[in-house]
Amino acid sequence: MSAGRSALARFLASEAAGGIVLMGAAALALIVANSGLAETYHHALHARIGPVTAHFLINDALMAVFFLLVGLEIKRAFVGGELATWAQRRLPLTAAAAGMAAPALIYLAIAGPGSGLARGWAIPAATDIAFALGVLALLGRRVPASLKLFLATVAIADDLGAVAIIALAYTQALDLAALGLAAAIWAAMIGLGRLGVMRLWPYLLLAVALWLAVLLSGVHATVAGVLAAAAIPIGGSEDSPLHRLEHGLAPWVGFGIVPLFGFANAGVSLAGLGPESLLAPLPLGIAAGLFLGKQLGIFGAIWLAVRFGFAPRPAGASWPQLYGIALLCGIGFTMSLFIGALAFPGRPELIEEAKLGVLAGSLLSALAGGLLLRFAPSAGREG
Repeated sequence: MSAGRSALARFLASEAAGGIVLMGAAALALIVANSGLAETYHHALHARIGPVTAHFLINDALMAVFFLLVGLEIKRAFVGGELATWAQRRLPLTAAAAGMAAPALIYLAIAGPGSGLARGWAIPAATDIAFALGVLALLGRRVPASLKLFLATVAIADDLGAVAIIALAYTQALDLAALGLAAAIWAAMIGLGRLGVMRLWPYLLLAVALWLAVLLSGVHATVAGVLAAAAIPIGGSEDSPLHRLEHGLAPWVGFGIVPLFGFANAGVSLAGLGPESLLAPLPLGIAAGLFLGKQLGIFGAIWLAVRFGFAPRPAGASWPQLYGIALLCGIGFTMSLFIGALAFPGRPELIEEAKLGVLAGSLLSALAGGLLLRFAPSAGREG
């Protein structure tokens, strides 16, 4: 039991520290994109490295490693972790589902369900766990541990939904032969686990082959990361293949891949932008979805679940603190930027508008949530 708690503590601390680094990377990208280095910045992103561009390597290859870590975290949480039982799952899963549906509905109401912008409905649906925990880290001990755990579990459940959306909603024409090959490779990975293979290298070799097959199949290649994670064996000890891989990947992803992705994707030129730019349907729909949809969906779901006895309120958490956490869930940075690029392929002007909405909604959510949690009373002083 203590090993599980220490693993969770390491996870929360790593995500929080990575979130602070991510904030710095995003801020640096904005500075560079609005300086004399802007042309160099964009040229570097589209520079060719062999047969592909630097942007492809970051968004399709390195982000597959990010999704591998996401998959490992989801599996650990569901097998002996903080989402192991239905009693533990009820509140975070309900909150995550409502917190994905409400932003999507608000986005569609603003952007227009029948417009060419409708493909962006999922952009405001995801929460950035690292960024949100980074804000909590800046607040120190003002936030009880139960709320940090609750935020992490909602975000993990949220990630699971986002991966499903990417696989189902943003897949173009399928190559059935490549898809069959991917299925065979994944089955081989599952088979290794059934045979009791505990060494990591066979799984990692097959994971690379799986990534290539999924890339050729038409499904977005990053989904291969989550599929590979599902096949990695997990045991009761910290020495299982899943735990070893998760601990090995976490610092590289948190302090390398995710900040690099943030730097490569958050560089929006603000030249000539005025209030009317944010009021255009696409950025407004995304910003409103993140800022309004997340808080309404998540806090509303929590209140209803507690009110009708479906699930208890997190221990030691006051209602204002829970509302602050719901606000922080509107930080959609990494996954929202990622989905924004998938939603409008070949439409760079719409991708830039989407980035603007993501940045605005995430910044509003971070500031409002952080301020509320800074001054919110604890459960003992509530009312």
